[in-house]
Parts: sequence; C-alpha cells; structure tokens
Amino acid sequence: MSNIHLYLGDSAVDHLVQYCQKQRYDRFLLVADHNTYAALGQRVEESLKDCGWDVKSVVFQEKEVVPDEDFIFQVLLQAGADERAYLAVGSGTLTDIARFASHRTRRPFISIPTAPSVDGFTSPSASLVVRNIKVTVIAHPPSAVIADLPTLAAAPQPMIAAGFGDILGKAIALADWKLGHLLWDEPYSAEIAARVRQTLDRCIAAAPEIGQASPAGVEKLMDSLIDSGLCMLDFGNSRPAAGAEHYMSHFLEMKLLREGRPAVLHGAKVALCSILTAGLYQQLRQVSRKEAERRLQASTLPDRAADIADIHTAFGPIADKLVVEQAPFLNMTPAAYEQLKGRVLAHWDALQELAALVPSPDKMADLLRQAGGVTTAAGLGLSDEEVDQALRYSHLFRNRFTICKLGRILGLEPYGNSLS
Repeated sequence: MSNIHLYLGDSAVDHLVQYCQKQRYDRFLLVADHNTYAALGQRVEESLKDCGWDVKSVVFQEKEVVPDEDFIFQVLLQAGADERAYLAVGSGTLTDIARFASHRTRRPFISIPTAPSVDGFTSPSASLVVRNIKVTVIAHPPSAVIADLPTLAAAPQPMIAAGFGDILGKAIALADWKLGHLLWDEPYSAEIAARVRQTLDRCIAAAPEIGQASPAGVEKLMDSLIDSGLCMLDFGNSRPAAGAEHYMSHFLEMKLLREGRPAVLHGAKVALCSILTAGLYQQLRQVSRKEAERRLQASTLPDRAADIADIHTAFGPIADKLVVEQAPFLNMTPAAYEQLKGRVLAHWDALQELAALVPSPDKMADLLRQAGGVTTAAGLGLSDEEVDQALRYSHLFRNRFTICKLGRILGLEPYGNSLS
C-alpha cells in the first residue's frame, strides 16, 4: 500500500498547516488558476503566509489551462533554484502540471483538490500535452492529498458528474482487465480488482447523493476517486482503472486538440464511452457458445496493412509510435490468431460471467443522469460520427486487450454483423 498522507474533511487548510509543520516545509510554490485560487488557493496562500512562510504563487489567468509546454514553463520560470514544496490547488490539469514540474525539479508536491473530477490525484504519472499530442509521463505521486469537503461540494456540477463518470468507467475497465488476463496474459491482481469493484459499487450506490452535490455524496465520490487512484498506484500502472472507455476518451481528446476545439472534461468523455462499450458487453451476453464457435470459425486474421492505415488515419502525428505499440497484435501470425480464438472459446463461460457484471447501456446512462452527467455526444459538443470513430479505432491506441479487440474477433457491431 502507498504511504501518501490523506485528509478529507471540513478543516483542510488547518490540516495543511499542521502537515507542513510536521514535514518542516516553509517555502512553497502554489499553482492554481483564477477559479481555483478564488475557491481555495487564496485562503491557502494567506494561511501559510500567516505562519511566516515564503509562498510564491502562479495563478493562471487563461480561460482554459492545458498541461502543455507553455503552462509548465510558466511554473518552472517562477520556481527558481529555491527548495520549495509545490502546492497544486485545483483538479486534474493543475495537479499534473505541478506533478511534472515538481518531479523535474526534485521537489515534493501536495495535491489540494478543488473538485472531485478525476481519480488521478494520487497517480505517479502526469498526463501532458506535448506538441498537441496527449502523452503520459512518469513523474511522482504527491506526498499528501488534502481535500476540503465544503470546497469540493461547491464545485461546478459538471465537474462532480465528471468524477462520477470516471468511476463509472471502472465497470468497463475491470471487465477489460480480466479479458486481457485471460486472453492476452496481462498481469492481474484479484485483490486490487476486488478493491476497485468495492469502490465502484459504493459510488454507484451514492449516485443520487452525488447528483445533489450533498456533502455526504461528494465525500463518498472523493473517497472513491482516491481509492481508485491508490489501486493504480499499488498495481504500478493504470490497468485496474482504465480500459476501452479510457482509450476512446484519449482518442477524442487528441482529436479535439489537433482541431483546436474546446476541451471536454475527461470524466465526461469516459462516462459517455462507458455507455457505448457497455453496449459491446451487452452484445457479448447475447452470443451463445454455439454462435461463438460459428463466429470464431469464420473470423480471419485482421489485415496488417489495413490496420496500419487505420492507425495513420485515426491518430495522425503519433501513428508511427502506435505501430510499434501495436506490434504484438499487428504481427500476429495465422497460427497465433488461431490460438487466440481457441482461448476465447476455452474461456467462454468466464467471458459470459464478466459480461454479466457490466451494467447495460441503459443502466449506465440512468446512473449518469442521476449524478447530473451528460449521456449524449451532442451534449458534450461531439458528433455521433466522432464517437463512432472512437469506438472503431481506439483499440489501436494501447497494447492491451479490451472488449473492442474481442468485438473485432467475434464480429460484434460496429466491427461486423449486428446481433439485433
């Protein structure tokens, strides 16, 4: 288990001061934007200065903050050569900027969330944008996550719903993770999977409270986000909490970046993509063993050249990198593909059990509505065509086995004939 210091309650600023005294931190670099500074950052700054401590603050005034070279440089420019603890006052983007900058300057950082919008607060990796390309960079986890419950409960409802959406996506991630273990020999931890399942179930049960942004509901949501992040940290990567729904979200995010369009909250995209991938699991439940045998017999090895062309069409500037990433799939021989199909049939009962654990698309949409989330592409400023592209092409993004890859083998819609 990780040793990150955690606090979630009504006295976060006082607790922060006590924690810093114990750690003997007395010089700080506070990173916020104009919204998060007003919500909590100014109070943090004043409380630390009241202790006689040295605080520098970087408060971004831009309408949209992106974790790219420009914003990271602004932080590094203010950091100087002093030994300072970084304070990330905000949600995912600001946390990743501070995470990366503090890691590269070999300084600790403390996460002070202002919205329960993502599960990456405890992550050791920073999700950055480099030359308009989404990349994940190894950095370090915070020494502490200190969250003020009243501030979290006062966050904009779309951000609260995005946090719920990020957790709802674990229904897909858990199933995909077990798929990858059974069919692709991916490392798996039953203990960590059980922890993620408990986190998901608790959050689902609290959906109405979360939708009302009640302190009790937001506390349960934030607990779930922290627990999910700790599961990833303890396992060593994002596999326990990210599957096809996240790769679809990444596809859409990079498309928006390339086209210079407004960002969409990560958890909101994950939630929408979870509804769509739940549809694939619903199709899987409708396939009998006899039908699976027929489909597998008819399934042929995907055309390597066509897949590479799809990678270039879908991912543009990072296509060459993804061709390398996808080599284990792209370079499969006919014999290896036959062996993979054999494993699908050998594990058919287990696959059906997995599919039964995934809520139906209608149930996923209902839960998201209860939490105040958006359930349509148009509601997020996306087109149905773009979301369909994400469903078709996102399996080419990671060397991980997901329901989308299984859907190709079995000919599930949109990869083959519909079962309806």
